[in-house]
Amino acid sequence: MKNSVQLIGHVGQDPEIKNLEGGKKLANITLATNEVYYRDNGDKVEKTEWHRISAWGKTAEIIERFVTKGKEIAIEGKLTHRSYEDKDGNKRFVTEVVANELLLLGK
Repeated sequence: MKNSVQLIGHVGQDPEIKNLEGGKKLANITLATNEVYYRDNGDKVEKTEWHRISAWGKTAEIIERFVTKGKEIAIEGKLTHRSYEDKDGNKRFVTEVVANELLLLGK
């Protein structure tokens, strides 16, 4: 099986763009996806999930030029997990989607 993730949602904040050595770019965004379902008693439930998205190279350049807070986008990528130590020495864990394709939706 292939590690593949596809999401459609709205961008939660303007992209964070980092320019790295050699001219390579990294874009970080958050993406909100919404799910609506009904309980057995008929009550409507709306649930929002937030996803951390990172993109490199050309995909990051497209995000930098065209993506802003609230924009609806579709992404395809892979799910990754990493850890790091924060400034207090605590180990932190991050799950994110590394996007390799992006589709701009809406207006």
